[in-house]
Amino acid sequence: MASKFFLLALFTLSASRALASDPGQLQDFCVADKTSQVFVNGFACKDPKTAVVEDFYFSGLHMVGNTSNKQGSVVTAVNVAQIAGLNTLGVSLARVDYAPDGQNPPHLHPRATEILTVLEGSLYVGFVTSNPENKLFSKVLNKGDVFVFPQGLIHFQFNIGNNEAIAIAALSSKNPGVITIANAVFGSKQTISDDILAKGFQVDKNIIDHIQAQF
Repeated sequence: MASKFFLLALFTLSASRALASDPGQLQDFCVADKTSQVFVNGFACKDPKTAVVEDFYFSGLHMVGNTSNKQGSVVTAVNVAQIAGLNTLGVSLARVDYAPDGQNPPHLHPRATEILTVLEGSLYVGFVTSNPENKLFSKVLNKGDVFVFPQGLIHFQFNIGNNEAIAIAALSSKNPGVITIANAVFGSKQTISDDILAKGFQVDKNIIDHIQAQF
């Protein structure tokens, strides 16, 4: 009886590990069919015979982004929404432009690890580990430096230089997703009760109301 239980537990563990990783490619590519009405975890594949070279191409990362906003930064994403051929391949890119004193504010990617390379300028970057440690790992990066932000952890970048900065980020998902912490907490639809936020942040409700008004 014990041996049967052990075998069942081993099978369950093996199955859960298999389900927790990306499936192997069963064909050369799976170009996203964005017109399909089939609901799957991602996008359905279009017939490979109808694939064209434009399904694997994007142009635009050479263009400087418009950083004239409150954060002083802009992200130009290149994921499955821009390149249909990225479907199922588990990779994407983004260009980030930063004005002087601009930042990519604290955020996380629920479905991807990020590796960031600085092309121009100097950035102060960091990520915070999960509870209960909440340890900050931070560093100043200069041109040519590379830094990794583990999947699902809150991270940020801040331009500490006097000139514009540029970085390229590679992410381990065709659709990494992004949750900007301030937007999610203070700008949710519907809004989170100011009583809850005031208690959570240990501040007066008037402060919460003022912050929510910014979003």
